[in-house]
Amino acid sequence: MSAHHEHVGRVPPRGAAPAHSPVRVMKKTNFDRYLEEQMQDPAFAARFRQAGEAWEVALQIAALREQAGLSPTELARKLKTSQQQISRLESPGYEGHSLSMLRRVAKVLHARVLLVIEAKTTGKANALAEDPTPYRVKRTGSKSS
Repeated sequence: MSAHHEHVGRVPPRGAAPAHSPVRVMKKTNFDRYLEEQMQDPAFAARFRQAGEAWEVALQIAALREQAGLSPTELARKLKTSQQQISRLESPGYEGHSLSMLRRVAKVLHARVLLVIEAKTTGKANALAEDPTPYRVKRTGSKSS
C-alpha cells in the first residue's frame, strides 16, 4: 500500500492538518477572540476558572458512576439520598458540593477525594481570607490588687 493510500478513509483529529499537506494553523473564531478579551478582566477570569472546577467535579462523578455501572437512581439509593441530589452533583453549574458528600460518593464508587489548595503566584502569600475577629481571653483565677 502506498503512503498516499494509507490515509484514505481516516479522518485527522480536529485542527490537525492531513498528513500529506503542510501544517495549517486554525484561525481564531469570533468566540476565541471574545473569550480572550473577556479573560483580561480578572473577575471574569476567576468566574471562568471556578466554573471549570465545578465542571471537572461533575464530569468526574458522572464518569466514576458510569464506570461502576450505576444509574443516577442506583447511586442515590446506595447513598441514601435522592436522584435529584445526584443530578445536582453531576451538574456543571452546581457549586454546593460538600466535602462530606464527595467523600460518601467516592466511598460508594471505590474512589478517593483529593483536594488541593494552592497558593496564588501573585498577591500576599500569608493573607487571611477574612479579617481576624477580635476576641477577649477569659482570665481564670482571682484578680490581684
